[in-house]
Amino acid sequence: MIRLASLATATTVLLAGSAFANWDTDLAHTTVMFEVDHLGFSTTIGTFSDVDVTFDFDESAPEGTSVTAVIGTASVSSGHEPRDEHLRRSDFFNVEAYPTMTFESESVEVTGDDTALMHGTLTMLGQTNDVTLDVTLNKLGANPFGGPDSAGFSATGTIDRTDYGMDFGAPAIGADVLIRIEFEATRAEE
Repeated sequence: MIRLASLATATTVLLAGSAFANWDTDLAHTTVMFEVDHLGFSTTIGTFSDVDVTFDFDESAPEGTSVTAVIGTASVSSGHEPRDEHLRRSDFFNVEAYPTMTFESESVEVTGDDTALMHGTLTMLGQTNDVTLDVTLNKLGANPFGGPDSAGFSATGTIDRTDYGMDFGAPAIGADVLIRIEFEATRAEE
C-alpha cells in the first residue's frame, strides 16, 4: 500500500521535472500531450517540449504542495509543420503575444492508494481558468535494469479551449482538449 506522503510526493514529481530535489526526470520517458477532435474524422495529437517547473513541497504536509509549470507555446508540435505554424499564429496559441502558458497548483487531493486530484489554474492567451488533473501513480520501486528506484505516473485533464478565447474552427475543430502527461523519474542518489 502506498502511503499518503508517498502519493503526494509522486503527484508533485508529475509536474516538478528535474528541479525536484528527491527525483530526477527521465526525459526519455516523459511526454506532455494534447488531443483534439478534427471535424469528427480524426483526433489530432500534439506535444509541448519546452516546460519549466518550480514548486514548494513539504512531505509532512502534502496538502500544502505547490507547483508552477511554465510552458513555451512555440514548442508545440503535432508532427506536421504547416499545421504547427498555424497553431503558433493568432488563431490558436498566438505565440508572439503569449509566448508562455502557466499552470499553478492550488491543492492536492488524495483520492486512493495510487490516485490523486491536482487542482490548479491554467493561464493561456491572457485568460485564467480552473483545471483539475487526475493523477495515477503507475509504479514506484526498483528499476529492473538496475540503478535507483523509479516512479511512473499518468495524468489527464480536459479544458475547453474557447474558455481562453481560442475559438478558431470551434465546434468543428473540438473545443474540448484532452491533456495527457506520461512521466517517469528516478530517485536522486544521495
